[in-house]
Amino acid sequence: MAEISTAAALWWAVVASGLYHGVNPGMGWPLAVSSALMERRKSSLFKALMALAFGHLLAMTAILLPFSALLWLTEWHVEIRIGAACLVIALGGYLLINRRHPRFLARVPPSRLALWSFLAAMAHGAGLMLVPVYLGLCGPDEGAGHAAAFTLMGRNAGIAITVALVHTLAMTAAGGALALGVYHWLGLKFLSKGWFNLDLVWALSLVLVGAVSLLTLH
Repeated sequence: MAEISTAAALWWAVVASGLYHGVNPGMGWPLAVSSALMERRKSSLFKALMALAFGHLLAMTAILLPFSALLWLTEWHVEIRIGAACLVIALGGYLLINRRHPRFLARVPPSRLALWSFLAAMAHGAGLMLVPVYLGLCGPDEGAGHAAAFTLMGRNAGIAITVALVHTLAMTAAGGALALGVYHWLGLKFLSKGWFNLDLVWALSLVLVGAVSLLTLH
């Protein structure tokens, strides 16, 4: 029963991180609003959101799948989780020190929103935030043995893709709701004057996720 409640809490964490990424303007929803306002078509907003979601999904999958390949080494499961948690904390610390946005993102043309979304998620460590949660969902399979490595890797890869999908759906729902509200009622003036910056919160949340992962190891 405790394992079921832990798994449920971890899945809720996947959804919550998606909602958090969705409301963060750094993940791109203002670009969807700008696209719709410039083209004067609501359909442009949804097309932009789908492009952003696709790029974000690719980034999440690209981060999580390598860990699914590692997890067949069940005897190293704790070490892998410690390493991932330390990596998340290190990235959070780096973002606390260096507040500048990556310059290469400004060079990606607006027509390539999927590419921009992929690079933005990678640069901000959005996928790494999911790694400790994902590792908790997989857990070690002590009875698998090396003969069942491919089966175990396939199961972990399936969990990785599901985590990426659930997270991206939550992100798109949150970001899409904000984008629609701005498009219908607030407009470009809000984007220029009402921009809110979550960089500090983002960096601290990475440190927090990594620290919680270390503290809950058993």
